Amino acid sequence: MEPTQLSQELRQGKNPHMSRRRAIIGLSMLGGSMGQLVTLYQTGIVSHLPDPPGQKIFDADRVDASNYAYNKFNSPDGPIMVFTYAITAWLAAAGGLDRAQRNPLLPIAMGIKILIDAVTNVELAREEWSENKAFCEYCQVATLCSFASLALAAPEVIAATRTLLGRRDKNTTAGDA
Repeated sequence: MEPTQLSQELRQGKNPHMSRRRAIIGLSMLGGSMGQLVTLYQTGIVSHLPDPPGQKIFDADRVDASNYAYNKFNSPDGPIMVFTYAITAWLAAAGGLDRAQRNPLLPIAMGIKILIDAVTNVELAREEWSENKAFCEYCQVATLCSFASLALAAPEVIAATRTLLGRRDKNTTAGDA
């Protein structure tokens, strides 16, 4: 696709898949922002992450300073969150309005990535609780973003799968509003 056409379709194009992709991009930016806040704490730029008042199950400082938060790739996990949500946003932004028909592997890759995020986040929450008997609310906001994105991605992934299997999705075309 020509860059001019891609620019126009991404910025101004309208169809149900594009609306959901924009929501996934926004949710990915929110999830990445949560990772940025955690990173600021984990690297000593800020000394405290506030928790919701009266909620004893949340203790971001304890969770994000624990062994659990530093045991992957010899790194704190905050920057990894930023990176993974950036990849999800990129996959949601790649391709034009009718990518499920023109390039079905893009929405399928996006759906697989989001599914991996959701499953990984559940496992990380289990580890968080197991080690700390508390959750990082910032990480749990990111988890909610992943699950919402999973639900939003499903229709385009189904349409792309139908394209690959040679069955056109009659309910979704590039011209749908």
